[in-house]
Amino acid sequence: MRFSREGEGPPIVLLHGYPDNLQIWSAVAPRLDGFERIAFDWPGMGGSEAWAGGATPAHMASRLIALLDHWRIGRAAIAGIDMGGQPAVVAAAQHPDRISAIAVSGSLLQWNAPTSLDIRLLRKFRFNAFVLRHFPRVVFRRAIASSIDRLDADVRADFWEHFRRREVRDFIVRMCAGYEGTLPKLPEALQVPAFCIWGENDRHFPPVHVRHLPGATVRIIEGGQHWLPLQKPREFADQLKIAFSSSSRSDADSKK
Repeated sequence: MRFSREGEGPPIVLLHGYPDNLQIWSAVAPRLDGFERIAFDWPGMGGSEAWAGGATPAHMASRLIALLDHWRIGRAAIAGIDMGGQPAVVAAAQHPDRISAIAVSGSLLQWNAPTSLDIRLLRKFRFNAFVLRHFPRVVFRRAIASSIDRLDADVRADFWEHFRRREVRDFIVRMCAGYEGTLPKLPEALQVPAFCIWGENDRHFPPVHVRHLPGATVRIIEGGQHWLPLQKPREFADQLKIAFSSSSRSDADSKK
């Protein structure tokens, strides 16, 4: 596993999508003072070795809980972007005793809601498998161009270093298939506080996707694009701290 764990306070676990990795949180994590911040590369992605088993949001949520067990974290707040959002929702629905709150950003929550043309094409399994396996550089460049106006060179190099590996892209193909087959069953009613922090100009998943979580608190960041944590890290971190500070206080009050 490749992971970063730093700081002290109530834990926040940060989940990435693709073609990115834990570095998607590199500008947000340092701003979350007062919290313990944990970011990791999903098993099978980034610099983490693959684990046995499937690749649906439920499987990914189970891996998240296994990591909380390993790190001896009883309860944590979870923030997920892109394909990290669905496992956060599933984990909150299935393990409310382990998840204090979730925040989701730029994620395909509502399976039949509008998306970009890129996403519509990549949701077709045969097309997805073909382009990911044979044209990774095209997919990578297109993902960056449609997600953010400017990307730090070091972050871009780290993303590409791992995404270019065939075994990583093979896992992503499996994950995309697993998500597509189960998205209509994604939970809606949660027993923990949920927050949607969305970019106003997210080209892949417009803000209409927040409707999937009817009880969620919604924050739309003006001018925000798909990779909000890298584009507007200060605004994103501020929203996370507001969201998760309230859930941390509730946890503390419940233990008195």
